[in-house]
Amino acid sequence: MTTALVLIDAQRNMLHGPDAVPAAPRVGPALADLLARARAAGAAVVHVQNDGGPGEPDEPHTPGWELVHPPLPGEAVVRKTAPDAFAGTALADELARAHVRTAVLAGMQSQYCVAATARGALGQGLDTVLASGAHATYDEDASAHAISRAVEEDLAALGVRVLPADRLPLTPQTR
Repeated sequence: MTTALVLIDAQRNMLHGPDAVPAAPRVGPALADLLARARAAGAAVVHVQNDGGPGEPDEPHTPGWELVHPPLPGEAVVRKTAPDAFAGTALADELARAHVRTAVLAGMQSQYCVAATARGALGQGLDTVLASGAHATYDEDASAHAISRAVEEDLAALGVRVLPADRLPLTPQTR
C-alpha cells in the first residue's frame, strides 16, 4: 500500500514570525524532517494550503499564505477554504491517483484543520496516521500543548493511529 505525507497548512503565518504557533520551534523541524524522509523514501507528498479571507494572515498571495516548504516537481498542492482538506478539493483524487492507502497527517492547527482532515481521511477509507509532535495550534481555553494532546486522544478513539513523528516509517509501501 502506498503512503502519502499530507502537510496541512504548513504556511509562514503559522510557523514564522511573532504570531507563529507556540510550538513552532519544535514543530517546524519535525515537519521538515518528515518531509525530507518522505521525499528520500519516494513516498507521495501533498501540500495543503489554506486560503484565508481578505485581511487574514493566510490571505492568498500574501507572505503569510506562502508554504514554508516549497513543493518539488510531482508533489501536489491542494488549496482549501474549509477545515477538512477533502471538502471541496481534489485531495481525494490526488491520493487515489497515487494509489495511496495510508495518509500520514501533520501540520496546523491540531483541533481544526488537522482533526477535520483526519476525519475526512477516515471517511475516505484511508488508513490514517497522525504524526505526534508534528502538529500544533495556539493557546485557547487550554494550552496549545493540552489541545494537541486532546486531539490525539479523540482521533485515536476514532481509529486514527497516533505515532511519534520521529519514528514514523515513511516509505512508498508502508502499513
